[in-house]
Amino acid sequence: MSVFSITPKPGNPVTTEVFETVCGSLHVTVGDDEKEDYRKLLAVFHEAAEDLMAQPDYEPPTDVQRFPRQNVHFPEKEDNEYGAWAWRVQIKDTGPHGVSGILKSKTIALKDNIAVKDVPMLMGTDFVKGYTPTVDATVVTRVLEAGGVIEGKAVCENMCHSATSHSAATGVVENPRAKGYSAGGSSSGCGVLVALGEIDMAIGADQGGSVRIPACNCGIVGFKPTFGLVPYTGCGSNEPTNDHLGPMTKTVLDNALLLQAIAGSDNIDDRGFAAPAPRHVPRYYDTLKGLGSPLDLTRLRVGIISESLTSAALDPRVKRTFLNAAEAFRKLGAAVEDVSIPLHTKGPAIWTGVSKVGGYLNKTSGVFGRRGHQMADLNALLHPMKQGNWNDAYVSTKNIYLNGAYALAEFPQLLAKATNLSRQLRASYDAALAQYDVLISPTLPYIATSHAPSNATPLDQIAKQIGLTSNTCQFNQTGHPALTLPCGLLEIQEGPLAGSGVKLPVGLQIVGKWWDEETVLRAAYAWELGNDWESM
Repeated sequence: MSVFSITPKPGNPVTTEVFETVCGSLHVTVGDDEKEDYRKLLAVFHEAAEDLMAQPDYEPPTDVQRFPRQNVHFPEKEDNEYGAWAWRVQIKDTGPHGVSGILKSKTIALKDNIAVKDVPMLMGTDFVKGYTPTVDATVVTRVLEAGGVIEGKAVCENMCHSATSHSAATGVVENPRAKGYSAGGSSSGCGVLVALGEIDMAIGADQGGSVRIPACNCGIVGFKPTFGLVPYTGCGSNEPTNDHLGPMTKTVLDNALLLQAIAGSDNIDDRGFAAPAPRHVPRYYDTLKGLGSPLDLTRLRVGIISESLTSAALDPRVKRTFLNAAEAFRKLGAAVEDVSIPLHTKGPAIWTGVSKVGGYLNKTSGVFGRRGHQMADLNALLHPMKQGNWNDAYVSTKNIYLNGAYALAEFPQLLAKATNLSRQLRASYDAALAQYDVLISPTLPYIATSHAPSNATPLDQIAKQIGLTSNTCQFNQTGHPALTLPCGLLEIQEGPLAGSGVKLPVGLQIVGKWWDEETVLRAAYAWELGNDWESM
């Protein structure tokens, strides 16, 4: 303990009354013979804290001269037909490397929880307002250094708290294949913009499936890499052990290219301290391009997670489409077998124990016990929460606060227990992956649903996503790389387009060993080349 003084300065605000309030918050009583001593120690701590808070913050540098922000504006409605753009800007490298990187001429959108200096960050919410970051996220700098052109921020569902696309404060985000239906969340705008071809690539954030869900609903490729492979520095966090960034693209090859550009530890974000440095990251794109027989999977062992096919929410049509996709692996030469992982069905509950309680703590006490850049200006908007924040919060955000506060009072060990069980969950997948190169499952149990009406009750809004993350959220908590690619189309059976013949995508999820993105991409690339998913 560092003690710089035991004598408070005159005018110190820590009075006996203040001290008593602190004791009351701890539900303890301090004896009269010690009370003044502890009051003085608290008072000198106040002075030290006040001095520290007066120091200039230390932030990652942003080179706005080399990467100038041009044409920053909120999109007009006529230029945003599907509601997918949150903010527009053009940023590119004006230096000599701007035309020579691996992403040269590629246009990129960023989920709107990824910080871009001097560009407003909405996070899809009115819960906090008026936030403009003062830094660029690490992935922003890496995209620009690789020659990519950032075209804007894509809508993020409300505080990243919805797996469907009707929650953003800017309005619904429409499915690119069927207006009136969910594009998936929370990286909804990213999925739509890539699917429509308005941009080439996007970077989404995935805390329970938020890259893979919109990728699945929009019919594109979405990859949640190994935990920590892509630095999270400069991004709005839900719960630090669940946070991932990942590429969203039309093809597996483009996905590998974007991952190659953004992967590797930045020595800031402690999620990635075990990740290789960028110069040691595998050349994912180069490896796929260099394959002599990309359709040959004769040495690949594929395990179908049996429990992924038992969810009550699973549409039988999705199950048939998925099994057809699994059979396509056999036709490419892979050995495909069922593998039972009983704890898979408990995965969503384990994830919930971490995400709800940890997410609540993250928004109140703030991230603790971690190394990395803290977005202190954003944290200050989140806590302390005022009634106005609550009034403007989305139903899922309110639910997290209520769940978290209740758990701390009634189940104070819930976060610790869920954290321990998450290691058991990881070990169960690792055991299966000792037998198989990849594991597969349906990405989602059903195709995109119709939007909840604007006057929907809290339960009606949540009902649109019951069971949706039953095969995705586990891998946020275990950290395994998990990719989705489209594997078929099914006709809409509910909502305004029921019986119209309009079809929406089904996704195939491929899960690999930690740090083995190459095998996941290799399997996905072969499947994509060997099949016409839109006819399946």
